[in-house]
Amino acid sequence: MLEKRIGFIGGGNMAKAIIGGLVNSGKIAPSSIWIYDRKPATNQALADQYGINAAGSAEALAREVDILFAAVKPNVILKVLNDLAGQLRKDAVVVSIAAGVTLDSLASVLGHDRKIIRAMPNTPSLVSEGMTSVTPNVLVEQAELEEVVTIFESFGKAAVLNEYLIHSVVSVSGSAPAYVFMFIEAMADAAVLGGMPRAQAYQFAAQAVKGSAQMVLETGKHPAELKDMVCSPGGTTIEAVKVLEEKGFRAAVIEAMQRCMAKSEKLSGA
Repeated sequence: MLEKRIGFIGGGNMAKAIIGGLVNSGKIAPSSIWIYDRKPATNQALADQYGINAAGSAEALAREVDILFAAVKPNVILKVLNDLAGQLRKDAVVVSIAAGVTLDSLASVLGHDRKIIRAMPNTPSLVSEGMTSVTPNVLVEQAELEEVVTIFESFGKAAVLNEYLIHSVVSVSGSAPAYVFMFIEAMADAAVLGGMPRAQAYQFAAQAVKGSAQMVLETGKHPAELKDMVCSPGGTTIEAVKVLEEKGFRAAVIEAMQRCMAKSEKLSGA
């Protein structure tokens, strides 16, 4: 169990996912978690739901915690942290989950002597199947980094990456659920065209994607090898694969992700 006091500024969906993961995993006592949201109703609702502490102000929370999660919108995070910088404990670790906000930008308002981690969880975190990149600055100690990784692993998987890879993370993880949802929708539409009821079509398509992903993660086999296992000679699957190749399926995915990375770089000024 983590022997740290953890605070969240902002009570949106991602903060809820992290809090829920921590509490449900038993990795930290609810009494060691603080929340402050500018909406009093949200503050109290989260405190009631998870048994955590509702802080009276952002400043009071900042003075209390060892790890501070900044879970507010990217357009306001620098102002929020600038206002709190003088209230934070000297050795506190600040974790930002704001997309597009660099470690250097965070240090510019917190101070270049601060321990800062930039993290990027994705929306499947809301169903405890998240994938999170974790990027520390040089002041974060290994034990502190491991604690933060453990926190993110309470609702999925997490990996430590260098900041220069963050745009790849955006394309392959942060934005990727949207592509997968489109793929599931398209497969379901085809099943409906074949006569299957819509709700059942979504179930079959989504479970096929979920199960296939699990096979990649658990078997360690190359995706191409797993694909070949399904493609019988002269069969139905290879016929479908042929059409996907003809229509440029893989090339379209690669180009879409390259555009996503380029947009990420533009938005962050990188």
